[in-house]
Amino acid sequence: MTIAEDRPSALLADAETAYHGKIRLKIGILVALAVALCAAAVIDICLGSANLAPGDVLAAIFDPQSVSRGTKAIVVDVRLPYSLMALLVGAALSLSGAEMQTILDNPLASPFTLGVSSAASFGAALAIVLQLGIPGVPAEWFIPANAFVFAFGSVLLLQLLSGLRGAGVETLVLFGIALVFIFNALVAIMQFIASAEALQQLVFWSMGSLTRSNWTKLQIMSVIMCCVIPFSLAASWKLTALRLGEDRARSFGIDVTRLRFFSLLRVSILAATSVSFVGTIGFIGLVGPHIARMLVGEDHRFFLPGSMLCGALVMALASAASKMIVPGVLMPVGIVTSLIGVPFFLALIFTKKGRA
Repeated sequence: MTIAEDRPSALLADAETAYHGKIRLKIGILVALAVALCAAAVIDICLGSANLAPGDVLAAIFDPQSVSRGTKAIVVDVRLPYSLMALLVGAALSLSGAEMQTILDNPLASPFTLGVSSAASFGAALAIVLQLGIPGVPAEWFIPANAFVFAFGSVLLLQLLSGLRGAGVETLVLFGIALVFIFNALVAIMQFIASAEALQQLVFWSMGSLTRSNWTKLQIMSVIMCCVIPFSLAASWKLTALRLGEDRARSFGIDVTRLRFFSLLRVSILAATSVSFVGTIGFIGLVGPHIARMLVGEDHRFFLPGSMLCGALVMALASAASKMIVPGVLMPVGIVTSLIGVPFFLALIFTKKGRA
């Protein structure tokens, strides 16, 4: 065999080695994100009106008999549900944003681009101000159920529009923006006619807070995540192909319309559940996917898990920051995510522009 014949084999071997090296690097990044996420969650649980040492927190979780009853109650009954809900909501919103940016081919897309947050706020406003909601729902679930129904319904409207002839990606984005303005106007009407007490409750709900978390809501959120995530990961190859363009994806035998429909369905379930439990949380679904894209690229086998880890990490850090901004006061986490998200997102834009 001549040197010329050996050259293609050598090039192929080098390319294969480089490919496996990139795969190992991306797996290492995901592992590092998971470790950072665990550390951020422990820090979040440690902080509060009664600061705890990390050792006490870990002992209360894994060996409750080794700590005092007060420490166990603070960690297990109060702070742990808040922290775990922050992780799940951050992961859900960031996964929703990642899929949304892919199927709409828009880097500024997020669940709230579709009006999910505004629709949920209007549903909550109807329950708080006018006591209108689903008959027979217990009082504890009255507001979350209303918020979920309206948030999910807003995406169903989008699904109906996507089925119309000639409704392209740009049309879906514009319709989502229109829903944002419509529901914001309806919420403003509710605020105008609300009593002082109802107005205060509505404003606090719209700020986004983890204080509504409990173990029951946490279990529901966990079940929904476990049911939705496998379908998102199963569609990772198709979503990666879609990033090459609709025509290229169709040439691979992918039904783009079907892919977009089920992706929107997953987004609606995750976003609607998250918003109904904790209220409006901004920028997580926008910033999380961008961080993951910078770290692991566009391969959705790694991009989707990376988005979930990044969203959960940012949310955990925001939850910890909400306890430190004003000592002794638990600030609504939705305010913190906006304060952190805006400058961070601007930094991402300028960093990307500088690289270009």
